[in-house]
Amino acid sequence: MKRHIQTCENYFVPLIAAALIISVVIIRKSQAQNTSPQPADTTGDMMANTVGANTNSHEGSPIFVTEIPSGYRDWKLISVAHEEGRLNDIRAILGNDIAIKAYREGTLPFPDGAIIARLAWSYVPSEENNQVFARVLKQDIQHSFVPGPPPDWYLQFEVKDSKKYAATGGWGFAQFDKDGKPAGEAMMTSCFSCHQAIEARDFIFTRYSP
Repeated sequence: MKRHIQTCENYFVPLIAAALIISVVIIRKSQAQNTSPQPADTTGDMMANTVGANTNSHEGSPIFVTEIPSGYRDWKLISVAHEEGRLNDIRAILGNDIAIKAYREGTLPFPDGAIIARLAWSYVPSEENNQVFARVLKQDIQHSFVPGPPPDWYLQFEVKDSKKYAATGGWGFAQFDKDGKPAGEAMMTSCFSCHQAIEARDFIFTRYSP
């Protein structure tokens, strides 16, 4: 009996030792894996960078006026003009009270809140007027021209806000067709580059005609 017990011990002892060795190896391997650097989850950083990039792009781009200022048809007259060639229009330039005051006092740059409006019409001869002039002047030629139908570039505005429109010299630009629809941003991007030629007059072409 004693010999049988010793035989069992001789069998189980090496088996238990082997099992312990295997367990130790497995535990150490698991610990090594747990302590190795893990890939960082960069989803949050990527989203933050994307939002930041979009915000910076928006803040750095010119901002254009998309709403027609109310009451502009009651503003005072600054001047009139006639454009020939492709435009072939007649136009009136109006200003709100802030703009008119700045014009009359010679204030440059224009103060914030100044708004200048330009209304354009096609430049057409007046058959009615020319019939009268033909009889009076005894000349059968066209003497009288009047506003006709408004063109697609009927209404334009310049709105002064030195902070909001800092990217375009402090002026926000706008154009609306005869139905009140604003022009696209692609068209409006050309406005400031044209007005830069008259930076000395705060980017305003029209002079005051008292």
